Amino acid sequence: MDAFEINKIAGATLTALLVIFGSKTTLDIVYKEHKPEKPGWALPITAAPPSKTGGPVAAFDPAKVVELLPKASTEGGQDVFKRCLQCHTPDKGGRNLVGPNLWGVIGRKVAEAPGFPYSDAMKTKGGEWTWAELVKYLHDPKAAIPGNKMAFAGVKDDAELADLLVYMRKLADTPPALPK
Repeated sequence: MDAFEINKIAGATLTALLVIFGSKTTLDIVYKEHKPEKPGWALPITAAPPSKTGGPVAAFDPAKVVELLPKASTEGGQDVFKRCLQCHTPDKGGRNLVGPNLWGVIGRKVAEAPGFPYSDAMKTKGGEWTWAELVKYLHDPKAAIPGNKMAFAGVKDDAELADLLVYMRKLADTPPALPK
């Protein structure tokens, strides 16, 4: 018996097994009714996401971030600001991209960057970009000004947010004083 005969026997055996098990599976698919035990999916909804310690996360407090500003790192803020460069320019007289130019944003009136088409939600906000307002907005833009166009989810870490604001302070002819 040569290798060709052995291959034919092995092929016939595998074909027979495929027909036996394949037809059983096909009949199961065709004739059995497959209803889910419970239609749909139950999505877990909690009031607040759990913290690293297992308990609920405390509500965001902008005052805590403002307190961190004097100790914040400009270099760390520059690293965080790299995320902003996709939509904003930091240069004096820089052009608007998807978002407005951020030169001199601290102390500037809300929705007042020249030549940028702001959303109606941003236009009706009013006021100016104070430290506290920037903290709230950059932490969660959608919650701070519902209906604005900014797609960024926000900076959730308080230390990173403080670093970012200290870096953004440098984006002005005369950097604004840090809050006391």
